[in-house]
Amino acid sequence: MTAELLRRTWRPDWPCQVASVAGQQRRGRGDPTYRVDDAGRIWRGVRTPLGPATLSLESRPAHGEVHARAWGDGAEWMLEAVPALLGADDDWSAFEPRHPVLVEARRRHPHARLGRTGLVMESLVPSIIEQKVTGQEAFAGFRMLVHRYGERAPGPGPDLRLWVQPTPEQLRSVPSWEWLKMHVDHARSRAIVTAARVAESLERTATLPGEEAEKRISSLPGIGVWTCAEVRQRAFGDPDAVSFGDYHVAKDVGWALTGTPFTDEEMADYLEPWRPQRGRVPTLLGLAGLHRPRHGARMAPRTHLPARVTRT
Repeated sequence: MTAELLRRTWRPDWPCQVASVAGQQRRGRGDPTYRVDDAGRIWRGVRTPLGPATLSLESRPAHGEVHARAWGDGAEWMLEAVPALLGADDDWSAFEPRHPVLVEARRRHPHARLGRTGLVMESLVPSIIEQKVTGQEAFAGFRMLVHRYGERAPGPGPDLRLWVQPTPEQLRSVPSWEWLKMHVDHARSRAIVTAARVAESLERTATLPGEEAEKRISSLPGIGVWTCAEVRQRAFGDPDAVSFGDYHVAKDVGWALTGTPFTDEEMADYLEPWRPQRGRVPTLLGLAGLHRPRHGARMAPRTHLPARVTRT
């Protein structure tokens, strides 16, 4: 593996909100593949098609520049992917806010963008782990998986305690009892291992339209609408992807736009006029911080969670 440093200066043609867009890829505050240093630089450990890479992003808004640095076998690939990662492929011109709440949210966030990685397994594995459990449990399981079966990110990665997710081969080799130690049950571990067996085919779906990609990804057992939406949002930057089945999304959309929480079915009907831009509605509401008061019942975490992983 090469640790040679490569650099790129990118000048977006809009005021790119680097932290906000890059943060769409973060899986909880303790994500071992994502770091923010004291200077505000964003660091990511990424498994690219050419190998692992460490990416550093530094926003310089006064100059209209993003300074990117990368190390590792996947460094060149990663630098080429920086514009897409930060939203250069995203186009809001066809989106009509229609609702006054959305009009105001769009006015306040005129430079919002959806980033895309083009990396399906990177989004799919943590999304499967997050199925039907609390964020606390999911993020802990993902940390343990990366620490036990991933690898240190190249270049300055070890000093930053930055990691790269496991390879498909490594995922296929994880014993069933080890998944249970990471509090990933049989249904979810089976879905991950099954996906890892066809990882190359799944990665090719990144070039397909969102609905066609979803059809292929969801043909695997244990992968449904919610998981596909999470992948479409992050890997494809798909503006029509909506996380149906989420514990909060439908309720929050209904509360913000009508004053009454929605069911998934009600949200689907309400969002239909925005197709193929439906995903922008919950995105804008999230940016505006509009969600129903969290005074009611919440999804209860299970009590057998491990302590936070401290391995460095």
